[in-house]
Amino acid sequence: MRALLWIALSFMLALPGFAQEVPDRAATGGAQTLEDIMARQRGEKLDDTFRRDATGQGNVEALIGQLGTRGTASDSEVFRALRYGSADTTTAARGPTSGLLIQDSGMAWLSFREGPLLTYGLWFLGGMIVVILGFYLYRGKILIDGPKTGRNIIRFVAFERFCHWVMGVSFILLGLTGLYLIAGRKFLIPWMGHGIYADIAEAGKWVHNNISWAFMISLVFVFIIWVKHNIPDRGDIKWMAKAGGLFSKGVHPPAKKFNAGQKIVFWSVIILGFSISLSGVALLFPFEVSVFAKTFQFLNMTGLPNLIMGAPLPEVLSPYEEMQLSQLWHGIVAFVFIGIIIAHIYLGSVGMEGALETMATGEVDEQWAKEHHSLWYEEEMAKASNTVPDQATPAE
Repeated sequence: MRALLWIALSFMLALPGFAQEVPDRAATGGAQTLEDIMARQRGEKLDDTFRRDATGQGNVEALIGQLGTRGTASDSEVFRALRYGSADTTTAARGPTSGLLIQDSGMAWLSFREGPLLTYGLWFLGGMIVVILGFYLYRGKILIDGPKTGRNIIRFVAFERFCHWVMGVSFILLGLTGLYLIAGRKFLIPWMGHGIYADIAEAGKWVHNNISWAFMISLVFVFIIWVKHNIPDRGDIKWMAKAGGLFSKGVHPPAKKFNAGQKIVFWSVIILGFSISLSGVALLFPFEVSVFAKTFQFLNMTGLPNLIMGAPLPEVLSPYEEMQLSQLWHGIVAFVFIGIIIAHIYLGSVGMEGALETMATGEVDEQWAKEHHSLWYEEEMAKASNTVPDQATPAE
């Protein structure tokens, strides 16, 4: 899944270059032209081999004995070698990034982060809210059709509810602080100023980094306690065929403890939660976790990148590129994740009568159980009848 980000970026950047003609640089002695500069400003992809290779390395023999203060390469040639990673640099500092003096891919990362990622992400969240409002106007609150019995049945025990609420509350805090950090510079700084934004951002970053551990631990427990109830079965097809009765009053397809819709949410949470946790750990421990290079190596072995893009994915990434891809993937998954959870929160609270009680008290009315999870209700009643001791009949 992480490869989709790289594939999408590569494809979008490659589109303008399909019909690109090699410009005549004779007038500039092989250096970049005005058209090259304007093309970059338009966001077009250029073949920069003419600059990448112009590092002065081919002039060594010709300039021996004529070396000036700058040696065999001019300042511009030295900077080009640094920019494209071909310079042989030695630094006093030691570390994974100490030899990287100019990080050329940073602008592409920043442009995508503040452009398509933020724009389409916010549009997606706004669209999800509009869809939920439209559904509410059409369907209203989903009420219990039959009369309540006044008898409750235990749906979730205390430990299940505890794990759910730890994961839910931590996710909300992560979502709010994440949105503040990624969108605040563009939308909040003009309103509140740099100083106030920086103070809140510093606190938000601390909350985001530390509360993430509660989310990841609870995610593991939620998977362990509920995975056996979320294995797809044939009954889910019938439930999906009737859309779970969400759009029709009085329609209640049979379901076990978790219906098909809840199973979709469960596996979405597990898959997206694992993915966002993996990229999050890479960001918590900079330059220590190499995720994308290994993933690209595996994908290249399948041949899919060559089939889709006509070229393999890069298997050697600088530490900064790993961090940038992790950050972008973290943001993409976060926007999708938040959109799904918004819908889940709606149906689990104001959208359906009796749903909130399942995680508040752990108990639901028997009529609610009959209508929404009839197969599970029958199983629980069968268990209850088997545990009730036989009543002795007194002799007359």
